[in-house]
Amino acid sequence: MPYADGFLLVVPKKNLDAYKKLARKAGKIWREHGALEYRECVADDLSQKGPGSFRNRVKPKRNEIVVFSWIVYKSRAHRDKVNQKVMADPRLAKLKPEDMPFDMRRMSWAGFQVLVDL
Repeated sequence: MPYADGFLLVVPKKNLDAYKKLARKAGKIWREHGALEYRECVADDLSQKGPGSFRNRVKPKRNEIVVFSWIVYKSRAHRDKVNQKVMADPRLAKLKPEDMPFDMRRMSWAGFQVLVDL
C-alpha cells in the first residue's frame, strides 16, 4: 500500500505568494526524487467547530491561511529514501527555518500508512 506524509500549517496572507513559490519548487524536487504525488491546498471552508476542527488545531489569526498538504510514496521505505535524497538536495539544503514564509513551529506533520486506496 502507498504511504503518505501529511502537513497542517498556517501561512500569513501576505506571504501566500512566497509560500506558493516555495511549494512549487519543493514539489518539483520531491517529484524528481520519486514522490508519486505532491499536493498543497489552502482552506476555503473552516466552518466546522469543536475540538477536532482544523481551525481549533492551528488557531489561525485573522491574517493567516490554513494549508493542508500531503506527499504520496510507494511505501514507507520509499518515503525514507526519497526524503533522504530531498534533504540532501542543494536546492533545499540551503533553506533556513527563519527564511520560510511561515512559522515552522506551528506546523504539524506525520507519516501515514494508507488504509484504503480507491
